[in-house]
Amino acid sequence: MRLPMSQPPFTDSLIPIRQMLRACRTGKNELKFADSTGMEMTGGRTLLTALVFRRLLHRNLGTNEQNVGLLMPTSVYGVLANLGLALDRRTSVNLNYTFGLDTINYCIRHADIKHVITSRRVLDRFPDLKLDAELIVMEDVGKTITLIDKITAFVDAYFTPISIFERVLGLHRVSPDDILTVIYTSGSTGTPKGAMITHRGIAENVKAFFHHLDLNSTDIILGSLPLFHAYGYTTTLWLPATSAVKGVYHFNPLEHKKVGEMARKYRCTAIPTTPTFLRGYLRRCPKEDFETVNTVICGAEKLPSDLIDAWEAKFGYRPAEGYGTTELAPVVSTNVPKGRRPDYQDWLREGTIGRPLINLQARIIEPETGKQITGRTPGMLQIKGPSVMAGYYKDKEKTDLVLKDGWYTTGDIASIDTDGFIWITGRLSRISKIGGEMVPHILIEEEIEKIINTAATPETETETDANEIRIAVSAVPEERKGERLIILYRNLPTTPEEICKLLQKNGLPNLWIPSPNDFFHVDLIPLLGTGKLDLRAVKELAETVTKKNQEKFQKS
Repeated sequence: MRLPMSQPPFTDSLIPIRQMLRACRTGKNELKFADSTGMEMTGGRTLLTALVFRRLLHRNLGTNEQNVGLLMPTSVYGVLANLGLALDRRTSVNLNYTFGLDTINYCIRHADIKHVITSRRVLDRFPDLKLDAELIVMEDVGKTITLIDKITAFVDAYFTPISIFERVLGLHRVSPDDILTVIYTSGSTGTPKGAMITHRGIAENVKAFFHHLDLNSTDIILGSLPLFHAYGYTTTLWLPATSAVKGVYHFNPLEHKKVGEMARKYRCTAIPTTPTFLRGYLRRCPKEDFETVNTVICGAEKLPSDLIDAWEAKFGYRPAEGYGTTELAPVVSTNVPKGRRPDYQDWLREGTIGRPLINLQARIIEPETGKQITGRTPGMLQIKGPSVMAGYYKDKEKTDLVLKDGWYTTGDIASIDTDGFIWITGRLSRISKIGGEMVPHILIEEEIEKIINTAATPETETETDANEIRIAVSAVPEERKGERLIILYRNLPTTPEEICKLLQKNGLPNLWIPSPNDFFHVDLIPLLGTGKLDLRAVKELAETVTKKNQEKFQKS
């Protein structure tokens, strides 16, 4: 449970693992990490165990083996495995276990991984896991701990001056520009790419996020996002590891009731999450579960206004929307919830993704010419700063497409208002050119979702309907206008005809309004493990259903 707080809120270093040593030593008698398996670790215990794991991993990994895979649940064990690798100056590659086996093995081969660290929990969940690498099972290597391992780690964790065992481990030779982790993108629009994130990138992103939200030693972060997700990796692993903030974990964000129980048990104050998962907590968790939470920051997808209102009505405060990308380590900007900091009014504007973190620059350019745009005219969003990735692993061509003169091209269409707030209007890959005009899929989805939520009643929707995405907008080629919108849906509470009428009534431009014949019922909307739309699978599904229904598709 929550213990007295005496340590300073943040230690500042450009090498996160060195920062972790000092944070854990300072808070050696205070709770640092806990999870739903019952594990609870003080700062001292965390440091001791991470040092033991470092010794075990060092014995089991090759001398020149730099990139090491991990298939670990969001748990204390998952945190310790990452810390152990960083202490051994290795590069962690947290693999996405929601990928198909072929894609996981592609990432293993692409990243030159020879060993994958995993746990019995993962192997039990995926009994047919056949990886192109040798497995290191945490529970098994734990049985090889020797008395020397324990004594050495105990002395170093509690008594040896940190500067001394940093030199023994060679941590003083780690450069801020060395690669700390390779995080593979979701692959929603193509083959996953390995974003190389430096020590500096993680350290700077954590520091800026910490100060942006005015976090302090009384804060306890609830982590349920997977560690292969950049948002989970940075904000729920490294943020508590390097500061006085505590980390509490449950491995599955879809187990809503268990997540709520952990929030209540440990009196969590902050939750980094996604709107998809948040809607599940809204429906299934009692008010008491989140009574101590005052900060919910949603990323990965648009935060609908109806969800903000419903959450406030039940829990008494409003979730805030933020934004980031894997390539940016990942947080770029976020709104600051009411009361989170004294001047929160200057950092909160609903409908936007907030203002950029203090150490990042944002600008808008014309996608075709690269000319910078000023004012509220939408264009391509670019970001520059210390958390920009070093590049894509073994892929200079794709790196050069998105990185130029230190600016990262996000692929998102946005504008920046006079107060510095960023307004996202869509992704370049999710904009159709119809009749010569740009039509954003995301904005159409938002309007249809509003209609669905208004029309929904207890008689027309199940609990599953309310917790899952029910609509996805895509497009297919069309000779007359260039492209044609396709609406994939499941279990609508009203008809496509009524939706189209209401879209027109609500003032949507005519080119943005699909025909009822453009609506296609599907059994499942393709999602990624993070809860986001799988854009590639959505596009393929749209093409498939239109081919199967040519007669309907040709009617307008």
